Amino acid sequence: MELKKILDSRRSTRKFLPRKVEHDKLQRIVDMALQAPSSRNTRSTRLLVVEKPEQLEKIASMRDYGSAFVKDAPAAIIVAGDRDASDLWLDNCAITATTLQLAAVDEGLASCWVHVNARPCLKDQPDGRKADDYLREFLPIPEHYGILCAVALGYSDFHPAPLPPYEGEERVKWL
Repeated sequence: MELKKILDSRRSTRKFLPRKVEHDKLQRIVDMALQAPSSRNTRSTRLLVVEKPEQLEKIASMRDYGSAFVKDAPAAIIVAGDRDASDLWLDNCAITATTLQLAAVDEGLASCWVHVNARPCLKDQPDGRKADDYLREFLPIPEHYGILCAVALGYSDFHPAPLPPYEGEERVKWL
């Protein structure tokens, strides 16, 4: 698919059809995501593909806000970074997660990023238990990996409206 069409088509999608994502599609998405640039080519990003409904339901419960829809996604990919490999692991993860979402569109899928890094499990307890720690209780994520996000993905349940054009001078300055 042409990049312009991918960018025009990508939306944060929180409603998925109850249809399993084919393994070969997930593999291509992972392969494309891992081609993302990284600081000094450290390749510090690590991905964990989750397809088991019981694990997806647990991921959906990592926060009391903004993650519940993961339980209805047929797959999610945890995007983490090896802190020992790069001090810029977070930046590398963000580039990889974005590439992953664009690759999902290229494969005919929709996705939504759910932030994990240092987010509290309970919105009204910002200094309480963190989503990172919660996920480590049931997913095999080493302590030296930082977790940026979970990207839920699957076949979209709807066709979102196109984005409005950007606001011009408010977001872009030409010098």
